[in-house]
Amino acid sequence: MDSAQDGLADLYITDALDSRPAPAADYRQEMLAIQELATRMADSPDEVLPRFVDLAMEMTGGTSAGISLYEHDPSPGIFRWRFLRGELAPFDGATTPRNFSPCGVTLDRNGPVLALHPERAYDWISDANIVVPEVLLVPLYMRGADPIGTLWIVSGEVGHFTRSHARAMTELASFVGIALRMRDAEDRLQAALVEQQTLAKEMSHRVKNLFAITDGMVRASARGSVSKDDFAKALSGRLHALASAHSLVSRNLAEVGRTPRTGDIGTLIRAVVLPHQSGGPGEAMRINIEGPEVRCGDHAINGVALIFHELVTNAAKYGALSGDDGFVDVAWRLEADTLIVTWAEHGGPALAGPPAHAGFGSALVKSTVTSQLGGAISNVWDAGGLKVEIRVAVDRLVA
Repeated sequence: MDSAQDGLADLYITDALDSRPAPAADYRQEMLAIQELATRMADSPDEVLPRFVDLAMEMTGGTSAGISLYEHDPSPGIFRWRFLRGELAPFDGATTPRNFSPCGVTLDRNGPVLALHPERAYDWISDANIVVPEVLLVPLYMRGADPIGTLWIVSGEVGHFTRSHARAMTELASFVGIALRMRDAEDRLQAALVEQQTLAKEMSHRVKNLFAITDGMVRASARGSVSKDDFAKALSGRLHALASAHSLVSRNLAEVGRTPRTGDIGTLIRAVVLPHQSGGPGEAMRINIEGPEVRCGDHAINGVALIFHELVTNAAKYGALSGDDGFVDVAWRLEADTLIVTWAEHGGPALAGPPAHAGFGSALVKSTVTSQLGGAISNVWDAGGLKVEIRVAVDRLVA
């Protein structure tokens, strides 16, 4: 708790709840409120928190109410007022400091709090010309110690709230937290199922590509070898390089807690394209790679490897690397805070224009650039070969 909040015995009067006469608990009203929130959670989950605020006002007789949603950033965090009802509704969306507010005190105490005229201690309340005779606050949690924020209800007169109000709102807040946690678990399960389906499609796509690439390697190794030993050595080296490239683009859903990886984008690209680099000993390099050192963080490594794995695979199957004379130029540069990468194919089969239908690999590359890395990608199907430009903010690579 902020030191400015110490010793404010006349401000935080939670103990007064026990000495005030309280009406008999209306358990039927509480049961119906929980039943309504459960129905909304099943049918319209976005309406749960707004309705929670409405019910809080109805059940306590407050003049205004809302939820202060806790946001971790910027540290040490802020509260954002949402779903405001009553007299304070015009302040919906306003923010207040985490460590200098009744909401922060409520989270620190992890229980109901009653505050008397808090505008006396907090200038951000008085500066907004808000008068709060008393306010009842209840913490709202979703998972263990992970706070959503606080529910608060304002009364137009001192002495209004009782321990009965605090108990009922705590029960309702507890149910809302459980319901939101269940909804969060359902959302994460659904996301995992979608991810699993995507991974299955991706695996099928890669297996097909793997066979096509291996067949091409066998043929290329046979053409460039003068003996069985040369053939075996060349093919073995390419297969090991191919295995290394596939390990870079593997995606593991159970990697939480491992040491984060980092790498230079040039090293990463060279490792991925190595299996396609030359036809045999003494032959010219078929993929020219040039650019400054740019670091890739753990988040970006798999995405960058996957992008270039798909590009080089398509070049080997259909583009410049599918014949003996084609080659590829890969270059990147930095402009301000943006990395610009170009992939240019030359000497392959003549292109009549873009393909009639985009395959899974093309969709995977686009999704990785735009969704995972937050960048942009453009393709130009020149007669002489495919040209690709990728733009990604540098801070998305190093994160």
